Amino acid sequence: MTRTCLPRSGTAAVVAVGVLWAGTAAAQNDTPPPNTLPSGHITVLNWAKFQDGRRWGSTAGVDVAPDGTIWAYDRCGANSCVDSDLDPVLHFDPSGRLLGSFGAGLFNFPHGFHVDPDGNIWVTDHGVDLPNGKGQQVFKFSPRGEILLTLGRAGTAGNGQYTFNQPSDVLVAPSGDIFVADGHGPQTNARIVVFTADGSFIRSWGRHGSGPDELEGPHALAMDTQGRLFVGDRTNNRIQIFEQDGTLLESWSQFGRPSGLFIGQNDMLYVADSESRDNEGGYGHNPNVRRGIRIGNALDGTVTAFIPDPAERGATSAAEGVAVDPDGNIYGAEVGPRDVKKYITR
Repeated sequence: MTRTCLPRSGTAAVVAVGVLWAGTAAAQNDTPPPNTLPSGHITVLNWAKFQDGRRWGSTAGVDVAPDGTIWAYDRCGANSCVDSDLDPVLHFDPSGRLLGSFGAGLFNFPHGFHVDPDGNIWVTDHGVDLPNGKGQQVFKFSPRGEILLTLGRAGTAGNGQYTFNQPSDVLVAPSGDIFVADGHGPQTNARIVVFTADGSFIRSWGRHGSGPDELEGPHALAMDTQGRLFVGDRTNNRIQIFEQDGTLLESWSQFGRPSGLFIGQNDMLYVADSESRDNEGGYGHNPNVRRGIRIGNALDGTVTAFIPDPAERGATSAAEGVAVDPDGNIYGAEVGPRDVKKYITR
């Protein structure tokens, strides 16, 4: 999700949160993520404004359009869109004013989210095991909500060229090729699938495991200016960096347990860690690592900042999805707290 971002300071009603600054030059798997560094960002209170009294449901998806407006989804005021008549895809201006919405009745469980360079909106429907003919698909929408392309077979899980099993994220490369992170757990897939711009299968790679070229829970995608594909290999607590043909280049652990990825101006990398915890080997196990948003350099792996989760609790908290607008403001989409928070520099 590469964007051109021109950071500037902003003002708004805010409350302080810690942001940590440091330099940890490393690109190796055994580099510990930084947890305690100086502060530098503040949080805008009640950023999004719903005129009809609606409240956020769970969300992991937020991105920035070429015109600087903000797109996000929520799971229809809850943590699922099954049987809901609410629009899950939401469009805001940078002040948080709702500009429009669409998508009612199309999704079971929206998950991956991406706005491409032409302003089209991409959403993956994770799918749940329901006989309603929905799920296991990737949708491409125009900004007006028109369906322009679908990938996958509705309601059908699989590991073929044109089937998915819980697709977690989607990304469009500058070439127009479509990358899908397919899988979300041990009983699903664990691969990257690549299509042409018109939806024709090109290739796939990946399998379950924790080895150098394996994936376990490929949860998020981003691409740097060199065209390298960053994959948030969440269950393995690392980022896997690939050539677009699937050749593994590097594995990084210094950004924590990656739920969300975003690459902005000057190849700044933003990584949302919503799950790290000490739990003796159980789900989310990542000893001595705090949850939050880590910021650094996508080219050399240096970690330069950290916005810590102010209230770590349960299986997930703080941002799972992350994006940055042209002014350098950071947006964090939260599953557990059910919110999209905006962070600005001091």
